[in-house]
Amino acid sequence: MGLNRNEKQAVVEEISAKVASAQTIALAEYRGIPVGQMTQLRSKARDQGVYLRVLKNTLARRAVEGTAFSGLANDMTGPLIYAISDDAVAAAKVLSDFSKGNDKLVIRGGNYAGKALDKAGVAALANIPSREVLLSQLMGIMQAPVSGFARALAALAAKNGGDAAPAEAEAPVEAA
Repeated sequence: MGLNRNEKQAVVEEISAKVASAQTIALAEYRGIPVGQMTQLRSKARDQGVYLRVLKNTLARRAVEGTAFSGLANDMTGPLIYAISDDAVAAAKVLSDFSKGNDKLVIRGGNYAGKALDKAGVAALANIPSREVLLSQLMGIMQAPVSGFARALAALAAKNGGDAAPAEAEAPVEAA
């Protein structure tokens, strides 16, 4: 059963709203995947904050028209599932991880910040660590000099006897 004109317009508006705030869109062909596995894919996408939907390609083309993702219009052929995310790597990661365990999901391409990606580009984007991992690595790098300095001070204090007072404090103080 097809959609009427108002329903199509509502779908285009919904997708346009998602695309307006998105950083990444990834496309994959889903032909032959059982419903149970598609449900698992949708669940993983939801957990990662990825908007995942099967769309009519003509409606998807209308939704990306005039945006940074308009270059995807040429790739929108066949039965596709669209992964749209505000996070730069989440959409690519969800589809890439699922395709490793299911050879029927074929990644077709994508777009990141207005730049077209082929299958290899989507896979490379998926291999980038998440934002949280990158932030924790940055914090580790920033804390390394401070913690190294603290360890050096502790080692120096242990070498000098630990509780020994500095030489200036050992001199007797005269009472006035």
